[in-house]
Amino acid sequence: MNRTTTTPDPTARRRAVVIALCWALVLLDGIDTFVYGSVLPEMIGSGQLGLTDATAGEIGSATTFGMLVGTVLSGTVTRWVGRRPAVFASVALFTAATLGSGLAGSAVVFGFCRLLCGFGLGALLPIAIAYGMEFWPGNRRALATGVIMTAHQAGGALAPLIALVLVDTAGWRWVFVAGAVPAVVLLPVAVRLLPESPAILAGRGRSQEAAAVSAEHGLASAAPVPAAPAPERPDRWAGLRALFRGGRWPVTLLFWLTSFAGLMLVYGVGQWLPKIMGDLGYETGDALLFSTALNVGGIVGMVVAGRLADLVGARRIVVAWFALTAVFVHLLGVHLPVAVLYVVVFFAGLLLFSGQSMVYAAVGAHHDAGDRDTALGWVAGMGRFGAVFGPWLGGALLAAGRADLGFTAFAVTGLFGAAMMALASLTIRFRGPRSSRQRSEAGG
Repeated sequence: MNRTTTTPDPTARRRAVVIALCWALVLLDGIDTFVYGSVLPEMIGSGQLGLTDATAGEIGSATTFGMLVGTVLSGTVTRWVGRRPAVFASVALFTAATLGSGLAGSAVVFGFCRLLCGFGLGALLPIAIAYGMEFWPGNRRALATGVIMTAHQAGGALAPLIALVLVDTAGWRWVFVAGAVPAVVLLPVAVRLLPESPAILAGRGRSQEAAAVSAEHGLASAAPVPAAPAPERPDRWAGLRALFRGGRWPVTLLFWLTSFAGLMLVYGVGQWLPKIMGDLGYETGDALLFSTALNVGGIVGMVVAGRLADLVGARRIVVAWFALTAVFVHLLGVHLPVAVLYVVVFFAGLLLFSGQSMVYAAVGAHHDAGDRDTALGWVAGMGRFGAVFGPWLGGALLAAGRADLGFTAFAVTGLFGAAMMALASLTIRFRGPRSSRQRSEAGG
C-alpha cells in the first residue's frame, strides 16, 4: 500500500506563529482594557480610593485619552522605528502601568497609572491588526482583522471572570495584578519570535531584508527585491499625507467619524454595562456576567463579520452592523427577563465589537501596505475621542440618576456610525477612478 505524506509547510508555520503572538498580545490588551469596568462596582462600593460615579467616569476617560495619544502616535512612530520595537514598548508600558494600578494608594495615582496604561493599550492594537493583515494567508484582510480582534474580546470576556473569582477572596487590587502577570512571560517570547514587517523594512530602504522576511514566511512579496539605498532624508510624514492626498480627505474624515461612534459604543457600553445593570436592579453576579456575555458575543461576531466582509465588503458590514447595534443596545435598557436579557446582551456584543473591527478592515483595505499602519493608527486614534466621551457620558448620566438614558444615548450613536460609513461608501464610489481590485477590497 502506497502512502502519501504531506510535508509541512515551514512558511505556513512561521506565519501562524506571528498571528498567534499578535493574538496573545491583543488578549492581554483586552484584559487590561476591560478589567477596570469589571472591578468598578467593588472599587466604588469599598470606598478605598474615594471614587464616585463621576470620578470613575473621569478616570475611564483619562484611560481612553491615553489610548487616543498612543494610537495616533503608533502609526507614525512605527514608520520611524519599526513594528517590533513599537509592539514591545507598548506591551511593557501597559503591563507596568496595570501593576501600578493595583498598587495605587490614591485616586490620583490610580488615574495616572490608567492614563499610562492607555498609552500602551492604544498603541498595540493598530500595529497588531496591521501585522495580521500582512501575514495572513491569501487576501482575506477582513477575516485577519476579525481573528486578531477576537483576542481583544476574549480578554474582555476573561476580565469579569477574573474579577468574579478574585474580588471577594483577595480584593480588587489583585485583579489588576492577575491581568498584568501573563505579559511578563509572553513578552520575552515575542521578542524572540516576532519578525519585522516586510512593508516597513521596504519603506525604510532595507529591500533585501524585506525580501528575506517575505520569503521566510511565504508572503506574496517574497520575490527578490533589488537592493536600494535608503534616501538621505526619508519622508517621515508621507504616511500621514497619504490620508489626504488625491481627494482622499473626505473619506478619511468620514472614516474617523465612524470610528468615533464605534469606540464610543465599545468603551461606553463596555465600561458601564455592569454598573448600569446593577443600578437598574440586577444582581451583582448577573451584572458582571453580562459583560462576559457581551464579549463572548464579540468573539463570535469577529469571525462572522470577517468572513462576510471578505465576501460582500467591509463597509457594507459596518453599515448593517451599526444599525442593528442601535436596536440591541436600546433593548438593554428595557426591563426583560434575565434569560432573555443575556441573549440581547450577546447579540449586542456580537454586533458592536465586530462592527468597529470592520471599520479597521475597511480602512486597511483602502490603503496600501506601506501606509496601512498610519491609516489604522489615525482612524483608531481619532475614534478614541469617542472612547473618551463614552465613559464620561455614562458616568455623567449615572451621577445624575439617569441610568435609563445611557443605552438610549448609545443606540443613537450606533445610528450615527452607520450613517457616516454609508456616506464614506458613497464618497468612495463617486470620488474618482480606482481599480476594480481596490474597490472590491475596500468593500465597494
